[in-house]
Amino acid sequence: MAALDAAAQETQEELIERAGAAVAHQAKKMLPTGQAHQVMVIVGPGANGADGRVAARHLTADGQEVTVAEAHLTPSHISGFALVIDAAFGTGLRRPYQAPTTDAPVLAVDLPSGLDGLTGRAIGQPAPAQRTVTFAAAKPGHFLGQGPSLCGDLVVADIGLDVSWANCWFAQVDDVAGLVPSRPSDAHKWQSACWVIAGHQGMEGAAYLASRAAQRAGAGYVRLSVPGETSPPAPLEVVVYPLYLADPLEDPERFAALVLGPGLGPSEETSHAVQRWIKQAKQPMVVDGDGLRALVLADEPLLRNVPLVMTPHDGEYRMLAGQPPAADRLESARTLAQQYEAVVLLKGPTTVIADPAGATYLVRSGDQRLATAGTGDVLSGIIGGFLARGAQPWAAAVAGAQVHGALLDALPNTGVVAGDLDAQLPAVLSRLGVDA
Repeated sequence: MAALDAAAQETQEELIERAGAAVAHQAKKMLPTGQAHQVMVIVGPGANGADGRVAARHLTADGQEVTVAEAHLTPSHISGFALVIDAAFGTGLRRPYQAPTTDAPVLAVDLPSGLDGLTGRAIGQPAPAQRTVTFAAAKPGHFLGQGPSLCGDLVVADIGLDVSWANCWFAQVDDVAGLVPSRPSDAHKWQSACWVIAGHQGMEGAAYLASRAAQRAGAGYVRLSVPGETSPPAPLEVVVYPLYLADPLEDPERFAALVLGPGLGPSEETSHAVQRWIKQAKQPMVVDGDGLRALVLADEPLLRNVPLVMTPHDGEYRMLAGQPPAADRLESARTLAQQYEAVVLLKGPTTVIADPAGATYLVRSGDQRLATAGTGDVLSGIIGGFLARGAQPWAAAVAGAQVHGALLDALPNTGVVAGDLDAQLPAVLSRLGVDA
């Protein structure tokens, strides 16, 4: 935002006028109609406070009874107001802030005061907002950490700043149809074939889940190999293909995508086999679970013409990077993507996807019902199916994360297991506009 402000052709005063008018507009939408109401506007010394003062002027002109209170003089509890506008502090806050408590609905200006706009970390004790109005573009902190629980409904107000150069986007369900190609009318199964190499003795379930998800995500043909197993459990329509750790991949060029790693096991022999297979295959590939371990153990970077899609959770990220993700999860995902020249899907309540060039996408889809064994295998299969359909690696990762969460929509609030998810795929993809 500092860079946007510096590049703006408008004066700071004009931008503050526009922002304050946008705050007043949202405030009026939150107030009951038909009479004047008591509104408190809490202001600080910076730009947020200036926005709040402009909003107070607009609301007074509209007939509301407005009290403007300096943040450092505000009592610890506020009562008797129909609305409290939190314009105390924004992105510039560097010290803890203790917001007053109130029974009134709160409208936050830019951010709930005390919320870090980059990480979503609470600095002190912010007041939860019913609605947050921010300017020009959303901030990472609206979606990360405690941001979603503190911001309430998020409204982005256009105040005339140019955000076309932004390199981070918040993906939504309406984006999925544009990210996943439809299969052509003259399609045949090999055009969108996917090879899933996953599982080992005692972990065949990971292979089953990943391969079935790839099928239902649109792969026309799925080959499943569980190294060392000649007849693992598999969906009826999946072709089981024996493969041993010492074997090279046979005819990998026939496949549009590969899924490599779920449940393969942590042995050094397995990791060496994964390294060979990654080097041999030239098509887009999802590397998940135990496959990620092979990337860490490789003597040299496994550079490819087509990026890998890596899907680590926080523990796997630590294994790959040598340290856990930082509070700035966007930067953590970007750093790992550049290090491995891969698309990185960093799992979490808000999933962060970064490509090697630094473009970053946030996906907030699903809930804690996905925090159960096997759901990551389903996600890998979905992304593999989208890759097989011809989606770009970053697009397959973004769409996969969005769809993965949407699979919960028709499921109960408790008792959901990974095997419940993929059955929902055809209906969810159809609802989201993904054809064929």
